Amino acid sequence: MNRLSTLAVTAAALVIATVGLHAQDLSQYREFRLGNTLESVEKATGVAPGEAKSIQQRPGRIEELRWRPSERYNDKMVPTEPVREVIFTFYNDQLFKIAVDYDRQRTEGLTDADLIDSISTRYGVSILQTTDLPTRGLALTRSPDGDAVVARWSDADTSLTLVRGTYPTTLRLILALTSTDALARNAAAEAARLDRAEAPQREAERVNRMAEDSRVAAEKARVVNKPLFKP
Repeated sequence: MNRLSTLAVTAAALVIATVGLHAQDLSQYREFRLGNTLESVEKATGVAPGEAKSIQQRPGRIEELRWRPSERYNDKMVPTEPVREVIFTFYNDQLFKIAVDYDRQRTEGLTDADLIDSISTRYGVSILQTTDLPTRGLALTRSPDGDAVVARWSDADTSLTLVRGTYPTTLRLILALTSTDALARNAAAEAARLDRAEAPQREAERVNRMAEDSRVAAEKARVVNKPLFKP
């Protein structure tokens, strides 16, 4: 009997461990995986090539692709797709961030505990969560964008953060490769610095172009108007 109990406990532990290993894969969201190329994400979403928006080109290339999932329905034809839009962000053609924005009507009334329980079935136990789970928005900290952090999951190089925005009320799940996210932030800061440093030269070139355009326009008008002018 003791042997059977031991086997049962061992089997249960193996099942839990297997589920836990699967649940801890924070780099995957549905069929998308952090590290994928822009082309592979375009194919998976069905978004036409060329739809991605260029955010910056130097010192690292950052691009953004937006996708709205097709509507889903249950057997009673009630719409069930909770996601309004997914934003994929790439650094030098590597997917490093997935931001999932949820539809307000599909998430209305859900408490922080409801959301954390649902997400934890896929990603495991969170390392940070609100202290008062039945509430809607009492968060421990703030994200870099100022949104309230509801819960966070992480491993060696991946983070998953659930945040609530206040004005307007929003709900967003963010998956990110932390090392690449840091590179992208540094690249964005460097791009802004370069833009500021080159601003005077660009302004001088803009003024010169305007002056040259005015000179050319005046010369064309002179050719037409000179023969016609009579005092």
